[in-house]
Amino acid sequence: MCCPGCQAVAEAIVAGGLESYYRYRSENASNPEALPSVLREELELLDRQDVQQRFVSSEGDCQSTELLIEGISCAACGWLIEKRLAQLPGVEQASLNLSTNRLSLTWQAGAQKLSALLAELRRIGYVAHPWEEDRAMRQMAEENRLTLRRLGLAGLMFMQVMMATMVLSPEFNQDLSEEMAILLRWVSLIMTTPVVLYCCPPFFIGAWRDLRNRRLSMDVSVSLAIGGAWLAGIWATVTNTGEVYFDSVTMFAFFLLAGRYLERRARQRTVESSASLVKLLPASAVRFTDDGSQQRILLSEVVVGDLLSVKPGESIPADAEIVSGVSSIDESALSGEYLPVPRQPGERVTAGTLNVEGPLQIRVVAIGDQTRLSAIVRLLERAQSDKPRLAKLADQVAQYFLMAVLLSAVAIGGTWWWLANGETAFWIVLAMLVATCPCALSLATPTALTTATGSLQRMGLLITRGHVLEGLNRIDTVILDKTGTLTEGRMTLERIVPLRDCSAEQALQLAARLEAHSEHPIARAFGRNAQPAEQVRSHPGLGLEGACDGRLLRIGKPGFVMQASGLPVPVQPDESGQWLLLGDQHGALAWFALNDRLRSDAHELVAGLKARGLRVMLLSGDQQPVVDRMAAELGIAEAIGNATPDAKLARVQVLQQQGARVLMLGDGVNDVPVLASADISIAMGAASDLAKTSADGVLLGSQLRVLVDALEAARRTRRIIIQNLLWASGYNVAILPLCALGLVTPAWAAAGMSASSLLVVLNALRLLRLPAVGRAKSKATPAVAGLGGTGA
Repeated sequence: MCCPGCQAVAEAIVAGGLESYYRYRSENASNPEALPSVLREELELLDRQDVQQRFVSSEGDCQSTELLIEGISCAACGWLIEKRLAQLPGVEQASLNLSTNRLSLTWQAGAQKLSALLAELRRIGYVAHPWEEDRAMRQMAEENRLTLRRLGLAGLMFMQVMMATMVLSPEFNQDLSEEMAILLRWVSLIMTTPVVLYCCPPFFIGAWRDLRNRRLSMDVSVSLAIGGAWLAGIWATVTNTGEVYFDSVTMFAFFLLAGRYLERRARQRTVESSASLVKLLPASAVRFTDDGSQQRILLSEVVVGDLLSVKPGESIPADAEIVSGVSSIDESALSGEYLPVPRQPGERVTAGTLNVEGPLQIRVVAIGDQTRLSAIVRLLERAQSDKPRLAKLADQVAQYFLMAVLLSAVAIGGTWWWLANGETAFWIVLAMLVATCPCALSLATPTALTTATGSLQRMGLLITRGHVLEGLNRIDTVILDKTGTLTEGRMTLERIVPLRDCSAEQALQLAARLEAHSEHPIARAFGRNAQPAEQVRSHPGLGLEGACDGRLLRIGKPGFVMQASGLPVPVQPDESGQWLLLGDQHGALAWFALNDRLRSDAHELVAGLKARGLRVMLLSGDQQPVVDRMAAELGIAEAIGNATPDAKLARVQVLQQQGARVLMLGDGVNDVPVLASADISIAMGAASDLAKTSADGVLLGSQLRVLVDALEAARRTRRIIIQNLLWASGYNVAILPLCALGLVTPAWAAAGMSASSLLVVLNALRLLRLPAVGRAKSKATPAVAGLGGTGA
């Protein structure tokens, strides 16, 4: 038995007369003493001195470390772990903290290896990892702990102070002696002071920073309210005159800290979703050595050019090209597509994806910050830090509103001072400052945008700039590219028609040499194994030009190719398909017929866009007959072919001059100018790096329907933002006159302000579950439904 739990279950089965259960097992139970070779090799890596320097401390022959233990469910687990490790030779101390699942372990290095201790933990049913936190996560965890400590202290003191001040209140009609009343005042002051000095410094620091920068923020009003009430309470306690509102101070601090903590957690959930992408990478990899053997190494030791082995069920450690093997790759964590994608030699695989079926040998092409996974994380972080127009407008409105509140508080306070007395005026001004703190107004937009951005990323659309969700609501025209966008971008070479004295094999070899380094989807049809041509130059929208053995060659559109010789364009074959011409300075050499398959959800994309009343156009550099046929198949009324990059850009600019709001969905280098010029630009996930940097968003997978979902998400996000802004503004406008009339006490003002902020955050969190419109409609068609994403 691997543990007492298994023994108890087995005994219960036999005692119940159910021992025949074991006769019907399809295979024998695995031996708990045996570990898979992969796990054993990974554990042995932790015995290396250079690896242990990060998490093991040594004093002579004695070593100690801290481990994170997975699988702990109760105190009995802790007892089992400590008892079993203590029985092993060389182990001096094993202490488990059940609250954090951290195991403190000390052993003699000469008598025991760390890998053996970790293997023993696995044998009894627990997985152990070295306790290591990166700087960002460690800082985030420390800030969360500090915030919770401040929140806990404020809540504890608030309850104690409230009980003390309630006794002092005339409404309770307590017959207190003067000495007892004075004592309760001083007790309230003593309990309130730690809240002000320990829990509230972030407000004071923020207010001082904003005032130095000549800017008004909610920290200013918060600091004035808390500091003013505390100082007034000190004066009232020392002089034994007037009311002490220490309960209002502690209540305001507690509610404000609680609201900020909840808002912080809402933001952190989105941050953690992007940080979890990095955790998709494995801890180690298997590298082929020069003599053909395999060696397991740490991920940090992988370099570009390494030949790695990836078995089924293992994660891809780096961006690489498949050298041998055929398998399916699960890319759901990156693209949102839950169906594995088939991959074969010559195709690229991405770091962090999962090998599902067959063993692969891959050649590393990018590591670390150069991988696609790292690029996705950087783009997501840029989008979350980018502040759109609505957020900037909310910040400006909050500043003007705060200025108006401060001026109104001064005027109303002066009026009450003149009509009544200074004490009444002070508490009315305090209630105004507390109740109208623009916390909810400042949280209304950024919380919703951050939440929606994270949800869309899980659905398969990576927003790289903050204005996209806002801008999608104003789009009225959508321009679609053809190759690699509406089609799969996997061009296949269907036919070669030789001309002059060039054979089909020779023509294919020359074309492959020209296309060897091109990123255009057409280049993949000619393979990647040919020796590259020399001095290759790309003419976007026209073709390629280069030299092969001193011979000037061109491939691409017929007119461009024949410019080199000055001869007329030869007659193109009548068969359908996309035809490219290969030629040199003496004339044409061969025709190449290429074809591409339409994406399965292209019809759904066009139908969804038209259903929303959007103008849909097909703009492509392909030949006009090819473009017309695809437009007719998809039901697109406007289709323009033979468009160069300049022509595409000019077309978009003309539409914009006519007042159109243009969204461009494209792929490849040819689309970079128009992607940069469009109001909103979306690049396909397989697009070139240059196209992605010019786009406002990236479709991580091949699901075109996600764009339809994004339009619905943008509409819902805008609705929630408007709801938040209306609520925050309406609450502040409504509560202000009530405070000015003295109908709201500072304590109730604090509760109302916190409830308003909490409502805004909870309303924004509804965007964590955005509706997937396209996927819902596609369930009726199994062939289409199989391409759906995971995040709805």
